[in-house]
Amino acid sequence: MKVNDPYIWLEDLTAEPVIEWVQQRNAITQRRLEASPDFTELRDDLLAIYDSKEQIPYLKKHGQLFYNFWRDDAHERGVWRRTTLEEYEKTEPRWETVINLDELAESEGENWVWKDAYFLYPGQDRCLISLSRGGADATVVREFDVESKEFVANGFELPEAKQMISWIDRDLLYACTDFGNGSMTDSGYPRIVKEWKRGTPIEQAKTLFEGRSTDVMVGAAHDFTPGFERDILWRARSFFEVEYHLRQGEDLIRIDVQESARLHFFERYLLLSLREPWEVNGQTYPAGALLATPLDAYLSGSRNLEILFEPSNNVSLLSLITTRDHVFINVLDDVKNQIYLLTPKTSGWSKEPLKDAPSLGSLEVEAVDKCDGNDIFLTATDFINPTTYYHARAGQAPRKLKALPAFFDSKDLEVTQRFVKSKDGTRVPYFTIAPKNTRLDGTNPTLLTGYGGFEISLLPSYKPDVGRAWLSQGGVYVSANIRGGGEYGPHWHQAAIKEERPRAYEDFAAVARDLIDRGVTSPSRLGVRGGSNGGLLVGNMLTSYPELFGAVVCAVPLLDMKRYHLLLAGASWMAEYGNPDNPEEWAYIRSFSPYHNVKEGDKYPPVLFVTSTRDDRVHPGHARKMMALMEDQGHKVYYYENIEGGHGAAANNRQAAHLGTLAWTFLKEILFLSNDSQK
Repeated sequence: MKVNDPYIWLEDLTAEPVIEWVQQRNAITQRRLEASPDFTELRDDLLAIYDSKEQIPYLKKHGQLFYNFWRDDAHERGVWRRTTLEEYEKTEPRWETVINLDELAESEGENWVWKDAYFLYPGQDRCLISLSRGGADATVVREFDVESKEFVANGFELPEAKQMISWIDRDLLYACTDFGNGSMTDSGYPRIVKEWKRGTPIEQAKTLFEGRSTDVMVGAAHDFTPGFERDILWRARSFFEVEYHLRQGEDLIRIDVQESARLHFFERYLLLSLREPWEVNGQTYPAGALLATPLDAYLSGSRNLEILFEPSNNVSLLSLITTRDHVFINVLDDVKNQIYLLTPKTSGWSKEPLKDAPSLGSLEVEAVDKCDGNDIFLTATDFINPTTYYHARAGQAPRKLKALPAFFDSKDLEVTQRFVKSKDGTRVPYFTIAPKNTRLDGTNPTLLTGYGGFEISLLPSYKPDVGRAWLSQGGVYVSANIRGGGEYGPHWHQAAIKEERPRAYEDFAAVARDLIDRGVTSPSRLGVRGGSNGGLLVGNMLTSYPELFGAVVCAVPLLDMKRYHLLLAGASWMAEYGNPDNPEEWAYIRSFSPYHNVKEGDKYPPVLFVTSTRDDRVHPGHARKMMALMEDQGHKVYYYENIEGGHGAAANNRQAAHLGTLAWTFLKEILFLSNDSQK
């Protein structure tokens, strides 16, 4: 099929003419922005923050030890290390290095970026190490012995692919990887689940389950909970529709539930988090509810469901985690967290708030070891108070383990939450972080950010880079909780998918207008910044609402919505955006495809596009082509593409500091110095 796109050649990831084009534009951007007198100082300050030994080392428990992956000035690629909880609580704990990634990368001649470690349970003396070249989503997997601190000779090992690997027992794995022609979905993820036995070639692994090429992916895992071990296989037909199966010997038993529901397995119970209303035996359970039922009874046909959580207009279920005896649910009330402890009793379930939980900011709960014990780690964070890390047991008050230092002076800052009506009357919340007694005269340089997609909630968090580069300079920072996200549950997300996608952009524009109307800022001093789906968001601000903004930073973005589903993982997002190959759907998708809506002769604010050659999730071709088109039309555009970094656009702290400084310098030079007469 012939494609009428003069810039399609820029989709070739590594062709010499393309890389030359990238390098030329990188050089222009670097010369322009690195010439700022404050550039070096800010870059060094950001790097010092990222490398700070006072950063919180977050823990994962395996066996009796606690593991952490760490980067600083002495370990650019990082070290994987471990200690005891008693030692960790000391001011300067002693760490034992397990893998030095800098040394490994140098010895093997690879640009390794750490991804994760997947432990065998019980025993936990072996793990599967996942490493990425340059930060891509695709990884290599190698078996590692944590006692000898060596890779296992002739152990499990898989070449680079987008893959999912998990233990069944010491000598068996579930392998979901690239098995050759036809084994991956159109989205580039595994289509086949196989059982792989130690000592046999992967080609001899036994096929257990297959999805279709049009699916997003398949997966499998063994639940090691003592007394409740089971094997779960799943097939994601779309980003929001999953088919679950229990494996019993050679048989797969499909669990008869809504495919839009999220399933969780806890002790003898099946937990269902609903995305849509569900009518069962004459009773309708609302979208956003959490239900519980004994799994065996459910598989036998019982539909006796107990409601553990029911949403309201302002209250929604954000997430849940399980420990050996409890379920912890994280609830949002107008984007403010509350943690509850749920426990099955002889008759029904009990529910109580987490004892003495922090009352300010966002809360995140993680099980220390969900198969053994009821301990949790609790993280509390907000916009101006440094993040704090706690350890807690059910029924006991959290005990502080670590806290960030104050990386910026916030004593004269205040956080306010406001609500604005969108175009259709929907009430949309947003947070403003600004100096106390900010003058409402329209002169404040203001940065507005948002996401609005995939049911992901944008919650308050402590961002030292924002504090150092923006707030401490007198800027105002605004975070908008627009539709498409998950701040008010599934309906908040579903209100802005496919043909309703423009509702997210109307929400964001409404926040921008409110900031202008209230005198917080003015169009020439209002900037926007977003990445990934947030890059699509700010791309639409650029093309549909240019009169509201003075500068745009658009990172690792989707922009060409005609071809997004043909590039890398794009096909997996059609449940969110729609199918451009369907003429009826393309008719509405085109309205929010920035690449098809930018026009020669129209006036746009200056824009900086940032992406990564190694981003194998959102293709860098989106940013490349939009840059080329706007450049040829004579608009004021800048471009920077990092060779490494994956979807995060940076593979180490130094790259992150450099990229961040480019963006902050771009925003500061425009928004701090502009005036409305320049628009």
